[in-house]
Amino acid sequence: MKNQRVLILMEIAIFAALGYVLDMIGFGMPQGGSVTFVLVPVILMAFRRGIVAGLATGFLIGVLQVVTGRFYAAPLSFEIVIAQVAIDYFIAFMVAGFAGFLRPAFLQAFEQKDKVKMITAVVLGALIAAFLRYLAHVTSGILFFGEFAGDQNVILYSLIYNSTYMIPVFLIAAFICSILFVKAPRLALPNSH
Repeated sequence: MKNQRVLILMEIAIFAALGYVLDMIGFGMPQGGSVTFVLVPVILMAFRRGIVAGLATGFLIGVLQVVTGRFYAAPLSFEIVIAQVAIDYFIAFMVAGFAGFLRPAFLQAFEQKDKVKMITAVVLGALIAAFLRYLAHVTSGILFFGEFAGDQNVILYSLIYNSTYMIPVFLIAAFICSILFVKAPRLALPNSH
């Protein structure tokens, strides 16, 4: 049991490090946000070990970004920036771990050898991950980046701006995870040999 916990913690650390590196591959937006592969390791971990492991992986990715200075802070006071960074990095990446809600559906589809249901579970898991991350960024945009909206409605501006990178992030994550899980389903089955 202790060895199993150590193994899970090691996997979380490895997937978080991979997510941090994958977040460097892509292109960034002018006021923050970027199209990258960062959700892939979070989704993989959420499907492999469950929601808690996915949440921990996402949270660690946010921590790595902040402690290494790879974050975009709003031009506001220090106290407000702390809240903005918490939402945009710790919370936004952490909530992607809720993709693990679809883990049981994936495992059931795998047992039935139903690739369509496997892909459906993975795509819905990626949608949950991307949508919850999107909501965190939209909230941050409304609360902390209103000046970029100019005379536009700040809520609508944040919804549109954050969708410009989160829709591609979702599509990339759904595509890559679907291929990985259908071609190598053992990624989601840690106890198989």
